[in-house]
Amino acid sequence: MRHRDRLMIVPVVLCTLLGAPASAAAAGEPKPSAVAAALQPVLDQPEPPLPDQPALPVLDRPAPLAPSADQPAPPVAVEVARLFSEAAKATAAYERSRRAADVQRVVAENLQSRLAERKAELAAIHDSIGGVAREQYRTGGSLAHAARLLLADNPDALLRGYSVAAKTERAVNLLLERASLAERRLGRAEQKAQAAWRNLATRQAQLAVVKRGIEAKLETAQWQLQGEADASVAAGACAGAVRLEQPELPEGGPEWVAPVEDYSLSAGFDSVGERWARRHTGQDFAVGIGAPVRSIGAGRVVSVSCGGGFGIEVVVEHPGGYYSQYAHLAAVTVDQGERVRTGQWIGQAGTSGNSTGPHLHFEVRLTPYLGSGVEPLAWLREHGVPV
Repeated sequence: MRHRDRLMIVPVVLCTLLGAPASAAAAGEPKPSAVAAALQPVLDQPEPPLPDQPALPVLDRPAPLAPSADQPAPPVAVEVARLFSEAAKATAAYERSRRAADVQRVVAENLQSRLAERKAELAAIHDSIGGVAREQYRTGGSLAHAARLLLADNPDALLRGYSVAAKTERAVNLLLERASLAERRLGRAEQKAQAAWRNLATRQAQLAVVKRGIEAKLETAQWQLQGEADASVAAGACAGAVRLEQPELPEGGPEWVAPVEDYSLSAGFDSVGERWARRHTGQDFAVGIGAPVRSIGAGRVVSVSCGGGFGIEVVVEHPGGYYSQYAHLAAVTVDQGERVRTGQWIGQAGTSGNSTGPHLHFEVRLTPYLGSGVEPLAWLREHGVPV
């Protein structure tokens, strides 16, 4: 048999034994070297890093909502102040949990998107590997070795064929390993993010329940406090100072502060309305009943009174010839003649006297008496207070 005839017989034998038509083998699939070259760019791409997992917040445990059974109930003003503090802490914890849940939700959604992309890439890789596998099936096994021996023109060509096949096999195995590892990493990260998101959402729901419970107790105590204030105004006699636990006032702090912390501005100075005989003599700060009212600066309490249109009110004298007035209070925490520091709580806001809703009526005066007021917001801003 001539050498030319022998070359034509080998592909036919191989295709017959492998169950493939000779024409397909003759047409040929991509050579192992071409497949390896096609897969190499995928292998060369660095694995993108997973997004950083945000640190989960340490949430405060809410304090008990009420004193224990063996302790006497505190004065209503003290209970309102305590509940105000607890409500603020519960709100802060709720907001931290909400923000953390929002961040974790975004992380989980990003990981879900990355995982979907990785699965799509893995499916494409499997398609490429399928082509390589089919090629190896058609040209693999001991028949491939026999074919290389029969067809090789020289030993160098035979070794090159083995080298290309080995490189292709290593590329396929490495590609499978890296793709599977990346998918597993993303899957674990996505599960972790989803679990953290669910835990934070559960914690947020629990904090919402605690927050609503505190607010309900606070509302009940607020109106009880206002009832006591209305009784004092009707009698024209103040119940006396209720001593609250004062906030820490650092040395070297600002000389002047706003009379309340969390507020909305309502009726302004010199405005006209049906509630006033002439014009409004101060600035109203809308706050809840029992909200702490603080002295805008250091000074001396010149009067504490109950009754009349201002209800329960406090007037403080300051250095430089200025006076500040705080009216429509629900309770006072200072006595006449007492020295006060900047930011010290001197009372609790309410709606006593000629008032249609909870707020603080605040004035800056040139004398202790009504009618000597100046525009309070402008005065505060001139003294470095942002209002």
